[in-house]
Formats: sequence, C-alpha cells, structure tokens
Amino acid sequence: MNLPTIDADRRPRGPYTFGAALLDALVPAALAYGPELVAAHDIEIRAAAPHLAPRVPRVPGGRGSLADDLPREQRILIPGAGRTLRIANGLAEFVRDHLARTGPLAVAVANLAAADPTDVQLVEVLRRRVPELVITEVEGRPGGGPFATDYDRFRDEGFHHAMAEAGLAELELLTHDDDPERWWTLLHRTTAALEAIGREPAARELYERARRVATEPGHRATVACSIAMLFVRHHDPALRDPEEALAWINEAITITSLLPDRRERAFHLGFDLNGKALIEVRRGHPTAALALVEQAIELADRDLPPDTHPIHRLVLRANRGQLLGVLGRTEEALAEYAAAIAADPGYPDYYLDRGTLLHKLGRLDEAVADYESAMRVSPPFPEPYYNRAEVRYARGHLAGALADLDYALELDPGFAPGYVNRAGLRAALGDQGGARADVEAGLRLTPREPYLLCVLGQVEQAAGRRAAARAAYDDALALDGGLAAAWAGRGGLSFEEGAHEAAVADLTRALELGERAELLFNRALALRAAGREREARADLARAARLDPDDPDVQRELAR
Repeated sequence: MNLPTIDADRRPRGPYTFGAALLDALVPAALAYGPELVAAHDIEIRAAAPHLAPRVPRVPGGRGSLADDLPREQRILIPGAGRTLRIANGLAEFVRDHLARTGPLAVAVANLAAADPTDVQLVEVLRRRVPELVITEVEGRPGGGPFATDYDRFRDEGFHHAMAEAGLAELELLTHDDDPERWWTLLHRTTAALEAIGREPAARELYERARRVATEPGHRATVACSIAMLFVRHHDPALRDPEEALAWINEAITITSLLPDRRERAFHLGFDLNGKALIEVRRGHPTAALALVEQAIELADRDLPPDTHPIHRLVLRANRGQLLGVLGRTEEALAEYAAAIAADPGYPDYYLDRGTLLHKLGRLDEAVADYESAMRVSPPFPEPYYNRAEVRYARGHLAGALADLDYALELDPGFAPGYVNRAGLRAALGDQGGARADVEAGLRLTPREPYLLCVLGQVEQAAGRRAAARAAYDDALALDGGLAAAWAGRGGLSFEEGAHEAAVADLTRALELGERAELLFNRALALRAAGREREARADLARAARLDPDDPDVQRELAR
C-alpha cells in the first residue's frame, strides 16, 4: 500500500508535520479493528497530532500526568530534550504493530530538509525500527511565510527547537514596552528552550537583555535564578561553575525574600531555595542542600493554599528523597518518594529514582516493580530497561538482561551506558565479537570510559593479543584506579605470562576493592605458582568459606 506524498515543511504546522499526517492515515484504520493499540500509545499520538486527541480512547487508570489538569502557571516541569525521542519510539512501535496487522506501507516525504527536528528524528527512528514502512525522500519546494506558532504546545510538550525558533523570531519584533507580560513570558520560554538544546550563549544573551529592562523585583529574581541554573547545568561540564552559580542564586534569594505577598514569596523563594540546593549538591554539600529543600517545603506548607502548586510540592518531596538517600537515611527517603509518586503516579522519573535506591538496598523485587511502573506510564525510553537488566544480571538471568540491554540500545543507539553493560555481558557469555563491537561503539561515544577499556582488555586477552590487552587495562586503570575488574584482568594476564608476583600484586589490589571467592581463587593460583604455598592455602580456605560449592576451590584445596 502507498500513501500520498507528505510535505514535511515545518512552516505551516510546526513540529510533527510529517508525524501528524502519517497518524491521520493510520489511526482511523487502527481504531476500526479495535481501540487497544491506539490507547496504548495515547501520550505519543496526542503529542504529535493534538487534533486527533478526541479520537484517542481514554483508558481508566491509564497513562497521564498530574500536569494534564492543572492551570498552565502551575505546570513548572518542562520536559527535557530527550522527550521527543520517547515520543518517536512510541510512534514507531504504534506503526510497527499496526503494519504487522495490515501489511507493509510505502510513503514519500517531501521537504525533509525543511522539517522540524521532531520529524527528522521520527523519520530516522521509523527507518531504523520499522522495516515494514518504506520512506522515500522526494524533491519539494519549501513554502514561504512565517513559522507556525503555538507557544503553549511547544513549551508543554518539550518541542524546544520550535520554541526557540519561534520565540527568537517574535522577540526580534516585540519590545518590552509593546506588551510587558507577553514579552516576559516569551523570554522565559525561549531561554528555557535554548538551554535545553545546548544553546546557552544565546540564552545568556537574552538574560542580559532582560536585565537591561527589568526593574520589577520578581522578574529580576527570576533572571538571576535562571542564570544560576545556566552555570550549574551547562551542557559543557568544563563551563559549569557552581561558585558563580552560588553568587547569582544568592541575589535571587535576597530579592524573593523581600517580596511582600506571602503566597508569591513562598512559591518564588521556595523555587530559589530548591535551585540553591542543587548548587550545594554540585559543591559537595548534601547536608546543606537538604536544609534548603526542607526550608522550601516548610514555606510551601505554611504559606501556599493547600490546593495549589502540587507539582512544586512533589518536586520538593522527591528532591528531599534524593538527598536523604545520599545521606544514608534510606527509610525516610523511601517515604518521600512514595509521597511524590502518590501525588503524580503518571510521572516516570521518580519510579526510577526509588527503584535505584531499592536496588542498592537489595530489595530487588520492589526495584523491578518500580522500573516496570516507569515502563508502563511513559513512552519507551532506555533507562528502566537498563536498570532492570542489572537486576536480572545479578540474579543470573543473563538472557533476560541481554534482552533488556538490546531493547535499551534499540530505543537509543546513543545511550552509552548500555554499551558498557552489554559489552561486559557479552564477554561473560563468550561472545567476544559482540563484546568488541559494543566496546567500539561505546568508545566512539565516550572515549574515556574505563569500564569499556577494561572489557576491551578482556576481549584482546581472549584473542591472545596480550600486548593490546595490557595497554587497554593500563588505560582503564589510569582513568579509574578503583576499577577492580581491570586490576583482576591485568592480574590474570600477568599470570598467563608467567609474571606471578605481578599477578599477585594486581589481584591483591582487586581484593582490597571487594573480596570475592573468584579473586581469592585466582590469587591462590598465582601465590602457589610463586612458591608461596601457605598464603595460597589461606586464600583457598577463605574462598571455600565464601563459596563452599565451588568444585575448583575444593580441587585445589585437596592438592
């Protein structure tokens, strides 16, 4: 089946011009044989094609966020730049599952070079993940005229490129004196979008423009807080400056502390205190950060009407949970996460945070339940599958762990941690070729990742390339001297080469970082080869206590 050519030029309709046209063709056909598939991708379809929202079934207890029903001024959480990839993957799975039922489809797209980045990303994901959909580019003539503008949709959905483009264009024509309220709204939305897509210099230029016209205390405080966050969250870590951020946030707090209206003061000062808490975390002061968050919570509880700003409140509770977890107050942390999740069960990130804490506590079933809740309430993204893979690996469910990592990297081939873990897993399964491919892919993304270099050492060692293996282990340890696997790998390599004392030294360092029966057994072999029998037997005895069922340990003890 062929669809008519779709014009992807972003000017008339903005983000997801191509995506919406594709959904116009497929959603009615999917609804004709049953609503389940459409309902399963409700968030993605409404985001890409809002005009189809009335036709998307609402399932009781289905996906959705607290923000959906709040006044816009209370929707303080702006989606991150990664949300559009989640939407694209969800749409791709809708198309894939629909075409599995109806058969292959071909579509031509014109003016892809003039498309919004949301459509460019969607086409890339569809081509990579849905072979049943054949997309052909054809020549077209981009239209003229102004770009589509929908400032509420762009901001709420996280369409940051469109927001930045439209905002900058309007700010060239609109002055503060023309419409002060509109100017400030546009400035804050545009700067937030610019920061989200890594254009911090352009955002800073707008902030400085704002400082030249601002005299109202609330506006000056908001700009100062925004500049502080720019310094602490900059996309380039080399340009982050927590000390400069501290100076700016203190200016914001000084102003907001003096606001006369207690409700306005409680909200804006709480927001600034929460921002300062982030800065204190970056400065290495989690206890000070916790005190700031608790001060912000106290302000909200005391001075804000109880039925207002629920997102502000749940963000503060979740942040307090994170800090309590860092400080080792785990039960209190879990209670805070529970409160945040109860306030907005449709927000996935707090399930991930709580799951990670539960995983650290060894409460693996509960951790998996949280990871799977994050999968359920959100369009697909890699982190919950990556996290569940770690639990599955710890439980010996290697096939399940590999499947989760495969899916995580299918969702986002740029998700570097996925290559790190899958490379190690593939090496453990004996798939040296797959491990090497993952190492190479991962190192292209993160050239200085020590664990990938460690796995490279293992791969080279298995292939008999000992010089290359040693170089990889050396590079890994130069980057992270606390990487036990690299000490153990280099120790094993030295043992293979007959350098027994060097092997003992490296394995000893690995054991200092974490005692395991396997490492004790390997050091015992190196000690025995070096003629240090008494020490070897001590290691074997200790290994037998840690793993009494290991036949290799029992065999060596019997010698």
